Amino acid sequence: MEDLNNNYSILVVDDEDMILSALKDILNNFGYLVFCAKSGEEALKIIYKEDVHLFFLDLNLRGMSGIDLCEKIRKEDPKAFICAMTGFPSSYSLTKCREAGFDDYFTKPIEIKKIMSIAGFAFSRCNRWKKISKEAELI
Repeated sequence: MEDLNNNYSILVVDDEDMILSALKDILNNFGYLVFCAKSGEEALKIIYKEDVHLFFLDLNLRGMSGIDLCEKIRKEDPKAFICAMTGFPSSYSLTKCREAGFDDYFTKPIEIKKIMSIAGFAFSRCNRWKKISKEAELI
């Protein structure tokens, strides 16, 4: 797989400092540009300033929920890859996540191999979208 690490960025949104720090360290060690936010509102400020392609959103945020944030991101960027994270999985939250537009759903703690696999897949998909967009412009 080609090295996409420097071409795309990741936003991790979680109200737990330990989760933010761990995910940021792991993803930074693999060369990814990582932004972190502790709330949906803080995440939106980052999204309006930065070009983010992959999102890891905690579902149980104070204020705006991860589901509400996903819906806002999906409206702005239908091609974004958005993952739900929760320490409290339920069939209710899984259904709500599908309806909101999440691409994947993880329970915490998330294995490093799984994080890296999803990042590789998401960024490969971003590359395909870019290529298709460029080809469509030529027609």
